[in-house]
Amino acid sequence: MPVNAPDQLREILAAETIAVVGCSSTPGKAAHYVPNYLLEHGYDVIPVNPYAEEIFGRHAYDALSDVEREIDVVCIFRPSEEVDGIVDEALAREDVDVIWAQQGIRDDEAAARAEEAGRTVVQDRCMKVDHRQLVA
Repeated sequence: MPVNAPDQLREILAAETIAVVGCSSTPGKAAHYVPNYLLEHGYDVIPVNPYAEEIFGRHAYDALSDVEREIDVVCIFRPSEEVDGIVDEALAREDVDVIWAQQGIRDDEAAARAEEAGRTVVQDRCMKVDHRQLVA
């Protein structure tokens, strides 16, 4: 069941640590300015990008499996066809409660698998937009 209710989204947005898969070091890209917005609003943003050493002055990890810290939310900025593999990585971790695929990104089969595993899934929504509307 897709998460769209404002109360559910507010609860998700109360998380502290967000791993951003596909985080970009290129200003002007949504995969850069959305995580930067989250960082500026007090979230602990963990960049995941195998092609960057660091983003926002923070170490960029090659993969979710390399992140040694606890993660509350995995935010996905990768093409829809890559969501399945990212969900597999997220499900391999016991700390990830929420998988959030950004606006324009979705994989219903992977989402169903994640939900069956007890994770909350948000698809095709922008964290920045929802934060501005529901929290800020």
